[in-house]
Amino acid sequence: MRLLFFSLIFILTDCSLFEYHPYEVIVPDDEQDLNAKAIQTIQATVPQKDTMTLILMGDTQRFYDDVDDFVASANTYAADFVVLNGDITDFGINDEFHWVHDIMKKLNKPYLAVIGNHDVSGNGELIFKKMYGPLNYSFIKNGFKFIFLNTNSREYRFNGHVPDTTWLKDQLNGDDFSHGVVSSHVPPFDNDFDPALENAYARILRHSNKVNVSLHGHLHSYSNSQPYDDGIQYIVSTSMDQRMYLILKLWSDKFSVKEVYY
Repeated sequence: MRLLFFSLIFILTDCSLFEYHPYEVIVPDDEQDLNAKAIQTIQATVPQKDTMTLILMGDTQRFYDDVDDFVASANTYAADFVVLNGDITDFGINDEFHWVHDIMKKLNKPYLAVIGNHDVSGNGELIFKKMYGPLNYSFIKNGFKFIFLNTNSREYRFNGHVPDTTWLKDQLNGDDFSHGVVSSHVPPFDNDFDPALENAYARILRHSNKVNVSLHGHLHSYSNSQPYDDGIQYIVSTSMDQRMYLILKLWSDKFSVKEVYY
């Protein structure tokens, strides 16, 4: 009986016999701060030049086979980096983040991630911060400032702070860059974006005189339009199950967009 008791205690305390809770925040050291590491790689490996080329992809969620095929296709194109524009996961679960990264790390170029509304579910925001870093971040390369921010307003009950328009405005100030490129998950004209901040977002981009393109995901279908008739193009990428991504080439105050189907 005593042997049975201690055997039971051993089984119950041996964590390796049980799956951890899916909403735990478990991020190995080599998978932490991935955005910062990607930016370091971009800064170190992308040469000084007049153009920048990035690949824009949309929601990965549970489309793992399609993401795997995306990586194979994207590896055949020359680009400086890839932007995964939110909804990395479907339920904000720890394993989902790792499963997608296990595929994306096969890319032959760095990738940067934006947080999506599905990624905020459960403990997803904590996992994202641990794995990728801050929800709002930016960097400058070759005269372009790339700005990434959280626009998942509905998940924060339209509290007036998401997106952080003050932070965005500050990022677009300064004379250390010539052109700004803004990227987020939910586009400002979608009903999941705080309607009280929509005009402020568009106005900040317009008044900066440095932005001519705003990049988004969330809608699962491609669009390329000027909803505010202000010369700023709002580009929305498809979800990965649509098996399409975009190649965006930037130079001076111009850009081109190429659709790639795979």
